[in-house]
Amino acid sequence: MRDKNKNPFPCDEETITQTLAVHCKGITKSYGNGNEVVNALNGINLDVFTGQLTMLVGPSGCGKTTLISIMAGILDQDDGDCVVFGKSFKDMNEFEKTLYRGNQVGFVFQSFNLIPTLTAVENVAIPLLIRRTDRKLALEKAAETLKNVALSERINALPSQLSGGQQQRVAIARSLVHEPRLIVCDEPTSSLDHETGFRIMELLQYAALCADRALVIVTHDPRIFDFADRIAKMDDGRIVEVFDSPEDMKKS
Repeated sequence: MRDKNKNPFPCDEETITQTLAVHCKGITKSYGNGNEVVNALNGINLDVFTGQLTMLVGPSGCGKTTLISIMAGILDQDDGDCVVFGKSFKDMNEFEKTLYRGNQVGFVFQSFNLIPTLTAVENVAIPLLIRRTDRKLALEKAAETLKNVALSERINALPSQLSGGQQQRVAIARSLVHEPRLIVCDEPTSSLDHETGFRIMELLQYAALCADRALVIVTHDPRIFDFADRIAKMDDGRIVEVFDSPEDMKKS
């Protein structure tokens, strides 16, 4: 499925090694209080490795989005620890977590979270501008990333002028533009037709191949399961089983 000649990311597949990127141990998370407590995560143990695309699958409400939000440092767990490339979020203050996310994490939200008054290329450039990259260079890099997701002709369009699928591709480009080491995606193909979804998954898969980079995708879309290197099946806030390939999950 992977064609290295089409890979837009500069990496040598021959030198890629799979090393530990994310280590989750005993992660718990609940919402509410008193009689209204909802236990979203119940002792999650999961490892994510570089050079791989890891998928989280399972029914709605089983804790998948909560888990990737903790991996990305957006949410704090109640108990347990999440170590990302050797750094524990428990050891960071809010400023340090924000800085770490800005440098090391790319997040694709299911709701896109695009700024409506900015063009596509300006939205994609945001992670670079936050890092104080020269504006001209940031916009050039953003335009190139939009080209990789087949949106080079729409770089000056506002989000309201784009279809849902196009907005999703802008959100994906924004998550990739600063070349983060960890990319987490919440339903990245939910608004895309089959052909566009396939193209986006190819791009994300190439991104996962690059050395020192890991990719975690939450999905309900069985059409894209074959892109995974590993699949973690969740239910009721727990990891039920981890499969080392889509074929292993199909056999279960």
